[in-house]
Amino acid sequence: MSEHDANARFARETIVEPAAISRARTHAVELGASPISPEVGAQLAVLAAASGARSMVEIGTGAGVSGLWLLRGAPQAVLTTIDNEPEHLAAARQAFADAKIPPAKARFITGRAADVLPRMNESSYDIVLVDADAENVIEYVEHGLRLVRTGGLVLVPRVLAGGRTADPVQRDAVTSAYRSLVQETQESPAVLAALSTTGEGLLQLSRISE
Repeated sequence: MSEHDANARFARETIVEPAAISRARTHAVELGASPISPEVGAQLAVLAAASGARSMVEIGTGAGVSGLWLLRGAPQAVLTTIDNEPEHLAAARQAFADAKIPPAKARFITGRAADVLPRMNESSYDIVLVDADAENVIEYVEHGLRLVRTGGLVLVPRVLAGGRTADPVQRDAVTSAYRSLVQETQESPAVLAALSTTGEGLLQLSRISE
């Protein structure tokens, strides 16, 4: 086993996922959703806690898994979750109820993110998680950076695309979008960008200017 593989395995095996999130993960997989990994979830919780988030948005519910991780880190926050799959939103609502999340802490919006995001208030959120419609990831990140306050975070899991993003031979639409996003944000004067390679990868962007 290579050093990289050993580190990845160690990181994966050290995560202790709370029971409520583990149950939500099982249900998500049964529904055909693709929830974030526990490794990425743990990072979301830490970032939410460190930022003192009070208002968060997630694009794509993962049937409740990502939202539960975010609220684990910032239980004082209100989370708005957007998904065009009513069944996934219903599963998230049930997962939040099972985890004893107060109803006032979560707002559920059924619809396409491309239709919903333009109607949301600018500079009003601490965290925006982008985890849906990978082919539209750049558009969603642009919306996310508009929605977060200065110093706020836009978080994008799965950007490594199972190793395809790092392979220049791979040029399908989704992989190219992820590759462009990583490269462009590293060069942008408007954000601070960091790429975590744990789990499926997590691009972290902090808005530093208008």
